[in-house]
Amino acid sequence: MTISCDEEFLEPEPLSFLSPDNTLVDASGFDALLITLRKELRWQYDGERSGICSQSITTDIGFAPARNNRVPRNLPLQFTPNSDGGYTMLEYFNRAYSRPISTANLLLFYADRADLESEDEKNSITAAAYFHRSYWYYQLVHLYGDVPFVGQVITGPKLDYFTHSRKTILDKIESDMEFAVQWLPESNVAGGETKWAGYHLLTKIQLANSNFTGAVQSATEIIDGPFSLVENRFGVDANNPDRDYIWDLARPENVFNGANTETILGFVDRFEAPQSANSGGTGRATHRDFVPAWWNGGVRDSNGARGSIDRIGGVWTTMIDTIGRGNAWSRATPYYIYEMWDDANDLRRSDGNWVDKDELVYNNPSSADYLQPVNPNNFADPAQDSLQFYYAFPHYKTFIAHDESDDSRPDGGFGNGYIYRLAGTYLLRAEANYWLGNTGAAADDINKVRNRANASDIGGGDVTIEKILEERAKELYLEEPRKVELTRIALIMADNNLNGYSIDNLSEKSFYFDHVIDKNIFYQVGSTIRGVQATIEPRFVLWPIPAATITNNSQGVINQNIGFPGAEQNIPPLTVIDDSQ
Repeated sequence: MTISCDEEFLEPEPLSFLSPDNTLVDASGFDALLITLRKELRWQYDGERSGICSQSITTDIGFAPARNNRVPRNLPLQFTPNSDGGYTMLEYFNRAYSRPISTANLLLFYADRADLESEDEKNSITAAAYFHRSYWYYQLVHLYGDVPFVGQVITGPKLDYFTHSRKTILDKIESDMEFAVQWLPESNVAGGETKWAGYHLLTKIQLANSNFTGAVQSATEIIDGPFSLVENRFGVDANNPDRDYIWDLARPENVFNGANTETILGFVDRFEAPQSANSGGTGRATHRDFVPAWWNGGVRDSNGARGSIDRIGGVWTTMIDTIGRGNAWSRATPYYIYEMWDDANDLRRSDGNWVDKDELVYNNPSSADYLQPVNPNNFADPAQDSLQFYYAFPHYKTFIAHDESDDSRPDGGFGNGYIYRLAGTYLLRAEANYWLGNTGAAADDINKVRNRANASDIGGGDVTIEKILEERAKELYLEEPRKVELTRIALIMADNNLNGYSIDNLSEKSFYFDHVIDKNIFYQVGSTIRGVQATIEPRFVLWPIPAATITNNSQGVINQNIGFPGAEQNIPPLTVIDDSQ
């Protein structure tokens, strides 16, 4: 079912060839729809210019250096209500409503009407639907701010949506998740929603709602639960002496391994799965999105000839199989690659887990410099080309082995992944304690994660919001949607008038913008590639809402974010959720 007024939403999207009236009558029918919702959780991790990639290029840890003028690095010119340069910043809005939110609403509608065995069964289905709906609304309000809250099944075109305030939606999903954690199961199938995943999401929502005491309590439920940080070798590659348990933890094959005591919620996406059970296409394009284009024809040797290649005689080269065929749709910033690392013993930045620049070698047998380190001074434009072709990257995070039976490009294919894990919970509780002024307790939780990675302790006096963000980037790179979390923190500061920030002038001054400009050197200095200068402005604390969605909503008003065309027509957002909407 569709619920938006963009063109793709004007026609109902059939969820099944079978009518829900016939299928959503018992537990098996509801389970089938829950599988659809679980598949949606992996959407933002799949494909080139994925959601995670798209978020990163508007933050402190990523940048779009590709040598074409379409990619959005000058955000005022290239990321508008009508275009996002082929990334997924606008798609987040439409997809969240048309797929997971509408599917969750369908579950809720029929859970009230189906002939279920007990009230407990109904409550369990309701809890699962609340989890998925809340997951996506949490993202929407931190990407776009005030948005419509749709809580009912929409059976046809609807043109009269109105915007609800962010705080109203946060209150609603906090209440929903307080109910959900009472009824979600303690264990489930791989990729299934559980009580623990519910508490993790509730922790994030409570932080966003400035309910810091509640966030500490919710995170503690998980930390005191059946989880522990991984500190020993396990799973695939466990017998490889060149690797360590940090490498093991990041392996897609190990996400649901029985020895993995850290997974709270993951997504299932394996090559050997049937097409209906994996992401389709090329899977998770982590190589294309985050690895440099080290194989590109622009990687020249000392003779000005092509020094690196991806295929020899139609066969993928060893380096392609080893580190992937990257394209740097989002290259890491020097802040992430170098500046935030404060302990040389930190396994998350160890030689075995990263590929550093000096490890990139010319792999073209015809090159005069074959197997010699790549020299960027040989590039046609060293300053510009190096941004896409030549930088260090966290191999342990980006690498997904290429299935030998698949001859498609090794872009970073099918692989299970994390949505929530225990290390992230510790860092959420640390943040909640930081806001409460309990910096000693915050340091204790940060040190749990640091010590596991062989990094030294920090003290309570070292705990700042910037330090917490650093630890989250070190630990959760490519797992946690970075833009959502940066904006959430910016909104906490604005809501509480901290550090000179205010919700009244958010589009002009925010922690998000100040932090990105301070940490992302490419936006800070205005790096220019192919004549396009890297630029970001304060208004991008909230992304623009797709223009077509606003225009086609002819009988209602969906507000545009301040600073973007159409905002002059905004009206005050709704502050009450009508269950009939």
